[in-house]
Amino acid sequence: MKKTRSELRENIMTILYQINVYRSEKMNYDLESILEENKANDDKFIITIVNGVLEKEKDLDKVINKYMQDWTISRLGNIDKAIFRMSVYELLYTDTPHIVSINEGIELSKKYSDEKITKMLNGVLDSILDGEVHE
Repeated sequence: MKKTRSELRENIMTILYQINVYRSEKMNYDLESILEENKANDDKFIITIVNGVLEKEKDLDKVINKYMQDWTISRLGNIDKAIFRMSVYELLYTDTPHIVSINEGIELSKKYSDEKITKMLNGVLDSILDGEVHE
């Protein structure tokens, strides 16, 4: 059965989380193996978003940090980093409707993070929409 976009985003979050863990533990990893392990190596949407986030990670972090108040992305947990980066990437670099990008990120955050992080994500995404997308 074909997965919904919401389920695919959950896969993307998991893949980005794994990469964050490997990096924080200074472990080598192979993206193809991670994609295969997550049964995502033939899904164009997943591959596009994962590669986009990895390619634009520094730019994404700059934008995220610009809109966080008294906080930086480096202080977030690995799951939260994955959700923030994926949501901001989709908001800035894809043709997904903005409301969908924001709502999908918020729903993942509600499921995997605490309420404070979800509120922070909502504020950051709204600010990016106002400041970066509509400039």
